[in-house]
Amino acid sequence: MTDSEEGEGLNSRGDGNPKENSPFINSSAAGDAEKSQQYDGKNMALFEEEMDTSPMVSSLLSSLANYSNLPTGSKEHEEAENNEEGARQSKKPIKAPQLGTLMGVYLPCIQNIFGVILFLRMTWMVGIGGVFGSFIIVFMCCSTTMLTAISMSAIATNGVVPAGGSYYMISRSLGPEFGGAVGICFYLGTTFAGAMYILGCIEILLIYIVPQAAIFKIEGLEGAEAEIALLNNMRVYGTIVLSFMALVVFVGVKYVNKLALVFLACVILSILAVYAGVIKTAVDPPAFPVCLLGNRTLVSKGYDTCAKLIEIDNETVTTRLWRSFCDSESLNATCDEYFTNNNVTEIQGIPGVTSGILAENLFGNYLKKGTILAKRGLPSDVDPESPPSSTNRYVLADITSFFTLLVGIYFPSVTGIMAGSNRSGDLRDAQKSIPIGTIAAITTTSIVYMSSVVLFGACIEGVVLRDKFGEGVNGNLVIGTLAWPSPWVIVFGSFFSTCGAGLQSLTGAPRLLQAISRDGIIPFLRVFGHGKANGEPTWALLLTASICEIGIIIASLDSVAPILSMFFLMCYMFVNLACALQTLLRTPNWRPRFKFYHWALSFLGMSLCLSLMFICSWYYAMVAMGIATCIYKYIEFCGAEKEWGDGIRGISLSAARFALMRVEEGPPHTKNWRPQILVLVSVDAEQNVEQPRLLSLTNQLKAGKGLTIVGTSVQGTFLDNYTEAQRADQSLRKLMETEKVKGFSQVVVSSNLRDGTSHLIQVGGLGGLKHNTVMVSWPRNWKRPEYHQQFRNFIEVVRETTVASLALLVPKNISSYPSNGERFTEGHIDVWWVVHDGGMLMLLPFLLRQHKVWRKCKMRIFTVAQMDDNSIQMRKDLITFLYHLRIEAVVEVVEMHDSDISAYTYEKTLVMEERSQILKQMHLTKNEMEREIQSITDSSRGSIRRKNPTALRSQHSNEERVSLVEKSEDEAGMASNPKQQTQSHRKKTSTPTSPTSLTCPAGPAGDAATWTDHKSPPTGPEEGKDPFNMKPEWENLNQTDLRRMHTAVRLNEVITRKSKEAKLVLLNMPGPPKNRVGNENYMEFLEVLTEGLNRVLLVRGGGREVITIYS
Repeated sequence: MTDSEEGEGLNSRGDGNPKENSPFINSSAAGDAEKSQQYDGKNMALFEEEMDTSPMVSSLLSSLANYSNLPTGSKEHEEAENNEEGARQSKKPIKAPQLGTLMGVYLPCIQNIFGVILFLRMTWMVGIGGVFGSFIIVFMCCSTTMLTAISMSAIATNGVVPAGGSYYMISRSLGPEFGGAVGICFYLGTTFAGAMYILGCIEILLIYIVPQAAIFKIEGLEGAEAEIALLNNMRVYGTIVLSFMALVVFVGVKYVNKLALVFLACVILSILAVYAGVIKTAVDPPAFPVCLLGNRTLVSKGYDTCAKLIEIDNETVTTRLWRSFCDSESLNATCDEYFTNNNVTEIQGIPGVTSGILAENLFGNYLKKGTILAKRGLPSDVDPESPPSSTNRYVLADITSFFTLLVGIYFPSVTGIMAGSNRSGDLRDAQKSIPIGTIAAITTTSIVYMSSVVLFGACIEGVVLRDKFGEGVNGNLVIGTLAWPSPWVIVFGSFFSTCGAGLQSLTGAPRLLQAISRDGIIPFLRVFGHGKANGEPTWALLLTASICEIGIIIASLDSVAPILSMFFLMCYMFVNLACALQTLLRTPNWRPRFKFYHWALSFLGMSLCLSLMFICSWYYAMVAMGIATCIYKYIEFCGAEKEWGDGIRGISLSAARFALMRVEEGPPHTKNWRPQILVLVSVDAEQNVEQPRLLSLTNQLKAGKGLTIVGTSVQGTFLDNYTEAQRADQSLRKLMETEKVKGFSQVVVSSNLRDGTSHLIQVGGLGGLKHNTVMVSWPRNWKRPEYHQQFRNFIEVVRETTVASLALLVPKNISSYPSNGERFTEGHIDVWWVVHDGGMLMLLPFLLRQHKVWRKCKMRIFTVAQMDDNSIQMRKDLITFLYHLRIEAVVEVVEMHDSDISAYTYEKTLVMEERSQILKQMHLTKNEMEREIQSITDSSRGSIRRKNPTALRSQHSNEERVSLVEKSEDEAGMASNPKQQTQSHRKKTSTPTSPTSLTCPAGPAGDAATWTDHKSPPTGPEEGKDPFNMKPEWENLNQTDLRRMHTAVRLNEVITRKSKEAKLVLLNMPGPPKNRVGNENYMEFLEVLTEGLNRVLLVRGGGREVITIYS
């Protein structure tokens, strides 16, 4: 396995770029002068402007023909070591890869698939599970790898697959999260495979070749003591062999590569020797006698002659076997009861393929640990009440066996199917060789395995098959007893093949880890991407050897095999998943040359892999899946952002499209309504957001849920101001990330800001996933002449949200709102429920209190009662209503009695109308008009200051603060008469409006005049006036404006008295004038209404109920 792709013209290694680039476009390194010569022909003059970014077809084809994908793998390491000038990496011509299907794919797969399990555990598996059960296991495992190979072939032939094997295929098909998780699992599987091969190597060495080399002597030990001594020997020798192999890999991979063919030859010769031995048994079965006492198998070391007594010179003499079971050599000695009651018989260990032993071995014979191996069909006289004695003389089962254990132990013998795809860079035609070579190798090995199951069951006696370590056949390797011409062929062949497989694992695993590290998707693994000057992964090799040592410490081949089975099965499962997803999603780039695949086959393979994982060991499966899940989540939260065109993104797009189509089928039910907010912000000349606290409030209101769109408008044309728009978008994204607002940013370029804001309100969102609420900040300093256009734009936003039936939130004095890091330890959120808006005023405080900033604030609800209202009954009804809404709040009903219009109200109305009338009558230029407005404002304030200095001072000091109010358009014209106001409230239904912010383009100069386009004639000279304190200039005031101002002043007095210390005040926002006459008056009413309040959130409903008492 190699670490990354590298070749001429390919500028994408996957380790630093968020996206994979084409190796052909923008790959020319020629200078401008060369380009001008290259494109100087008249035939291409039409396209000469595009030549810098889009190459001519001739140059594209030339790059494609010369494109090399040779990996920086073991071959390059070997070349770098042999190159005396390798210290300086100079660009040298790379030879075109020449390996064909046989040498490049078929034989490497054969070598990797055939392994230690075939030689050490296959005969035992057949004896324990029976021919029938073992055949099922082999068929199931081989089917899994065949289906995986079909899926892998489809992925490998879908374009150029650089080296990196299954990791590359999965990561580029399923994304960096799955790729990293499965890549680590595949790495761990390969590493533990190295441990398994080393343990197999030591087992062959200490049991079958040189038993006397054991450091911890097993002779004379029984049961657990003998087992511990064997495991300790495995640990000591395993560590020594691991260190030696790691040193060989570190010194140079070239030695491993040169020995690969030798190891492969050992494997093939060993298998041929077994088949030759099977053929020989049909003619001349070998002499491998097995001694039985009753039906129990005896350890061959415990006897010299398979008899109790023998005659020597006509004298009956006891044998060594007698002395093993009796207390003396004499014929009248006291012997073991079972020994006395049963006869000794000798049977042939390998009766031959024609003996009919197959019928006896057809079904399984699962054993518990410590059970004596017994032959079926032989008589045995045993006392069921007496415990077995002299058990060390019999061959015992060393572990408790069951079907699922056999699956876990056997599966590693079918792994290794990725060997061909791992070497794709060395192949002459990878897209042809990988499918043919891999499937042919799996077919060959499957035939060998299945035939071996049948032939072992047909040739070898059952007790010999179940004898894992050959204790009953003179300590021979059981499969070796069948081999021809000698058992030593198998012993040495399997020894060298396990050594070679261990070296291959220690060579491949570090390179896989290096490939993952260099991709940069798992930050803490980046250190393992470094190595020697020639690219040798030194640190990765050190980690691999350390993990491998864990398997060595486990020391039992039967315990290590299921561990690596889990990791390989998980890897194969995701290969199948990748193929199935790509096929079902019909990605345009999914065009494999290998046509014999189907999504159903991939799903079947995936299901088999998942089933085998839990069949082998459910707790190992859970651990492996837990590791993969942790790595997945780690990459998701901490890893580098990658876009590899993977299938998971395709699933996300398909799911999003499906969900959007479903959402658009109809409006959401009231129970599912939640604020989907469009936040309108303004940016300065540097494209930085001017009101960052708007996003803080959005985060607190959303608590991370629902749709959020942050939009702004850039003035100009799209062609000229695209760069500014991109900068603004980056600024929005950065601020959203800082404020932890999950949503989307949207920037519109428009000829003026007013139209840009209107476009955002109209086209924000997609399909049914659109905003239903608009948030815009209150225009600060709107009274100053240079900001007049800003408040006009604001009012237009209010009108547009009303027409679009969108809710509107207007935070006043947004800079005083808390950031996400602040905490209120106490305080109140006050709701002033003047008119019903569909429940927005009730819902918003509840949502705010879900956030940690507002969590400890208590909610208070105030409602206004008129003269003819029963305030006590109103309070009871409101408490009941809140109880059904499941909202906890303190309820208070505020009574507003009839009162005369104060002098302060008259003066406020007079100043407001004077300013509007003068603007309307004077046809001045824009600059002159702004200066005139300022002078009129200043003189009017001076007049009021003389008449009512205290009230004006309060108004003046607070005109920059925040305020919130929501009212319907009709309610905005509430008169001072409370009875009329109450009746209008009752007649009015919920109001359809919603808040928005941002500046807008200038309107006609004469738009700001009066609230309405007609004046209400006074019904009487004294109505609404104090006859004892009347001034001449008050008599001609617009009565509608006067009543509205009176309402604003009275409400403000009550709200200020009750909610002066509240952390936040939510208030109904009155509707704007129906036409553009009276914009300034509208702003003045809102200023008076929110005067003296620190944080105010003005709320307008969207014309629908957003809260319900029903479940």
